Amino acid sequence: MTPTTPFPARAGQLLLLLVALLVVGLTWLKGSLGAGDLMDQLARRSLPLGEALGNGRPSLVEFYADWCESCRAMAPAMAKLEKGHPELNVVLLNVDNPGWQSELDQWQVTGIPHLQLFDRQGQGLGHSIGLRQPQELEQLASALSNGSALPSLAGVGATSSLADADPSLAEISSPSAGPRSHG
Repeated sequence: MTPTTPFPARAGQLLLLLVALLVVGLTWLKGSLGAGDLMDQLARRSLPLGEALGNGRPSLVEFYADWCESCRAMAPAMAKLEKGHPELNVVLLNVDNPGWQSELDQWQVTGIPHLQLFDRQGQGLGHSIGLRQPQELEQLASALSNGSALPSLAGVGATSSLADADPSLAEISSPSAGPRSHG
């Protein structure tokens, strides 16, 4: 005859095992929720675009996508801007949402991440396309908050379309190639 573990002791062991598995599972889940989840949180906390552009505060609007690695890399810095600059509207718009198509066309969003920069009156000051380092985002946020000139960073500022310079180039510069047109 072999000794058996009494039922209460065995139940305790099973409970301990269950708790350990739960802790491991939650730790794994927390680790797998990263920048994509952070972007979703930022987007959900964003003011509606019209409200942001009309509330008397400067705005930094990011066009992003969940699948965009550069957007995901910028997410922690964008969250830091949101917390560190309460005087600034940080608005995230997902390019995969067809509801933003008119804004994609209006601001000629052809690549992401794409930042549109607005003053306190909701007037466009310029834009930035591509990955920005946290210190560059901080410089942009500080300039917008202080009402000072945008920093001299590569790829930041206002642009003109090719069609403005030469109407024969209008077909080439059409916004038909956008961040969702890749396939």
